[in-house]
Amino acid sequence: MNSDDGDCECALPQAETSPAGGYDRIQEESDIENTEASRMKRAAAKHLIERYYHQLTEGCGNDSCWNAWCSSSRGSHRLDNNAAAVKALELYKINAKLCDPHPSKKGTTMNHCVRDDFKDVNYLTEEKVYEILHICGEKEDYSPLIRVIGRVFSSAEGLVQSFRRSKPPTKEELKSLQSKDEDKDEDEEEAAACSAAAMEEDSPGSSSRLDGAASGDNVGKLGPDEVSVDIDAVRRVYQRLLSNDKIEAAFLNALVYLSPNVECDLTYHNVYSRDPNYLNLFVVVMENSNLHSPDYLEIALPQFCRAMSKLPLPALAKLARLWSHYSAKQIHRIMETFQQLITYKVVSNEFNSRNLVNDDDAVVAATKCLKIVYYANVMGGEVDTEHNEEEDEEPIPESSELTLQELLGEERRNKKGPRVDPLETELTIRTSDSRRPLIPFEEFVNEPLNEVLEMDKDYTFFKVETENKFSFMTCPFILNAVTKNLGLYYDNRIRMYSERRITVLYSLVQGQQLNPYLRLKVRRDHIIDDALVRLEMIAMENPADLKKQLYVEFEGEQGVDEGGVSKEFFQLVVEEIFNPDIGMFAYDEHTKMFWFNPSSFENEGQFTLIGIVLGLAIYNNCILDVHFPMVVYRKLMGKKGTFRDLADSNPVLYQSLKELLEYEGSVEEDMMITFQISQTDLFGNPLMYDLRENGDQIPVTNENRKEFVAQYAEYMLNKSVEKQFKAFRRGFHMVTNESPLKYLFRPEEIELLICGSRNLDFQALEETTEYDGGYSRDSRIIKEFWETLHSFAEEQKRLFLQFTTGTDRAPVGGLGKLKMIIAKNGPDTDRLPTSHTCFNVLLLPEYDTKEKLRERLLKAILYAKGFGML
Repeated sequence: MNSDDGDCECALPQAETSPAGGYDRIQEESDIENTEASRMKRAAAKHLIERYYHQLTEGCGNDSCWNAWCSSSRGSHRLDNNAAAVKALELYKINAKLCDPHPSKKGTTMNHCVRDDFKDVNYLTEEKVYEILHICGEKEDYSPLIRVIGRVFSSAEGLVQSFRRSKPPTKEELKSLQSKDEDKDEDEEEAAACSAAAMEEDSPGSSSRLDGAASGDNVGKLGPDEVSVDIDAVRRVYQRLLSNDKIEAAFLNALVYLSPNVECDLTYHNVYSRDPNYLNLFVVVMENSNLHSPDYLEIALPQFCRAMSKLPLPALAKLARLWSHYSAKQIHRIMETFQQLITYKVVSNEFNSRNLVNDDDAVVAATKCLKIVYYANVMGGEVDTEHNEEEDEEPIPESSELTLQELLGEERRNKKGPRVDPLETELTIRTSDSRRPLIPFEEFVNEPLNEVLEMDKDYTFFKVETENKFSFMTCPFILNAVTKNLGLYYDNRIRMYSERRITVLYSLVQGQQLNPYLRLKVRRDHIIDDALVRLEMIAMENPADLKKQLYVEFEGEQGVDEGGVSKEFFQLVVEEIFNPDIGMFAYDEHTKMFWFNPSSFENEGQFTLIGIVLGLAIYNNCILDVHFPMVVYRKLMGKKGTFRDLADSNPVLYQSLKELLEYEGSVEEDMMITFQISQTDLFGNPLMYDLRENGDQIPVTNENRKEFVAQYAEYMLNKSVEKQFKAFRRGFHMVTNESPLKYLFRPEEIELLICGSRNLDFQALEETTEYDGGYSRDSRIIKEFWETLHSFAEEQKRLFLQFTTGTDRAPVGGLGKLKMIIAKNGPDTDRLPTSHTCFNVLLLPEYDTKEKLRERLLKAILYAKGFGML
């Protein structure tokens, strides 16, 4: 063949002179030689097919070429890659004309050789990437590397086998990953066979490179947290390649092609159960630090998130366990990737009640992926899975109406308690187990999503639990406390309406008096006796009545309870219960908090009723002025108190025990303490307690001081108040046992739910206040009112809040979430301002002067008590 000739000469492959033909003539001599001949024959066939493919797509470089099957020929038609691959197979079968590359095109021959070297690369190792990168750098042509990346990163099979930590993939592993449709045609099977043969041929040469990158782990014996991919190698490769814009574009385009195929594999072919190494491709792709860039957010990342969300539960759990070993910086990067996508989709679309964000596949898929990161964040931080409170020995009694409910088709939902996230169950960990996550939980909250979420619709999807509709309440980590509180409000109200409807039906069947509310009639001077006796009777006779809407009436007062009367009722009850003179709770002057009195004379029933009161406050959306340390809310969520919980509940003791643990001298000789501790009872008398049997005979030493500290904390926070707290928790669960409270909220959010916010931002209140009756934001009296209110002392501001809303605490989300209305109540007068605490309405006369406004307002808030009909 003369390469110097101007015309393009075609070489017809002759079977009798081919290497395969030579081996065929001695085929009968040996089975080993027969196998070798077959391999070489396939390799030669593959080489020829590739030459046909390049001839069809790139041409021979000779502008005068007359070969109809060469793209350099003027009469040829341009083919896409898929069509060219099919045509190359056809040309090989008919021994079509094959051009030689023409030297007139500078660099063609050398580049063709480079391409031939890399056409057999169907998976990558770190060394192979650097090898190709070096060759491309010398030639200043990165197109071969771009093609390799495009080929490997767009193929699930190739990506799964890439960057392995140990031995190279076997032919059997490849076959297990290749999902072959029954209708696959003969050409596709032949191409697959050629690809497999090439992979087999490259294995010996690639083995040493892979072994060099191996970390020594045995891929065949992977632990639950391990994958067969070398993550450090992947990170180094990305770091080298992503600085080149053209190479980065190859990653992007490959991901667009890869994701739909992966989603199909996971949805219809159950590929992960056949080969757990399929998870490798998700690990490799998520190491791309540019995933959150704008180029990926439109198409590539949404498609990939949809594919990842199709992973089966065991795969999601394994991915979470793997990521839990990542650093806080890595977890933050992955979290930010999914958050960026959610925010981008929310901001770039107009979501409303007709166009729900729940119907956006990209947002839903990214949220599901974010859940994996969330649990990885929990497991990667400091967790305590051991110190769990024991469940109540006696189940909470069911309502006597249960049988009737079943007859009426109103059988209770969630009789077995609130739901548990399946991934949480698979990982055997709970959010409440977290003592300190890798990154703060607040990072997972997406505020733009919370703003567009239609919570009434989302709650419906949450309760119905259909596969067609996604509820963000199943991923509560992404919701802020305000949104979750709204979801809890809907749940409570619907439960109230359900109880009311059942009561009406029950009264019709039984002919009893209709009682759709939980009615409490109390005297102000005997509020504890009246309220707790009534609640005790209800708890014993029919606990389901506790889930009815609360309706409080003060004897001798005309107030109608639309919410405001209940608010004052709860405040008065709390003031009485936590009165130190009663002795149920001990008050710490240093921390300004209450703790269960272990030597209280009150029986367990009294603590049960206090738990009921707290539960009722949440259930009826009322804020209480209670001051418990955080460990109380952790215990309500099922976690025991430990040494670190003493930091806020008993900081003096905590500091002493901390110094004991850090003491460098001899604890036994210098401190002379034993495993016997002392406490004082209600009357100041000392009480001795042995942390271990014969504790007074066991000295605390450097070796056993950790045990001493742990048992000391166990006694103070758990054992000493065990009876009181169990009764308290039981009463709390009587009201909240069917509520999604534990599912939605963390302990610190439970505190916010019960106590409200202690930070009072009256500037935010001014911005959200509405006006009625002739007043507006620009009215003189309104401007003077806000100037006066802002000038009040902190205590006076709290009194104003108490006067207007029925509580001196801000609701969840701050005062900006409080919908206060200031309405005109006539012209200038000597009458005091009045309020409707049920509706947060202040009735304000139009006083002539600012001084009179201040004097009248102060008198109203200082001497306001009781309810009347206006």
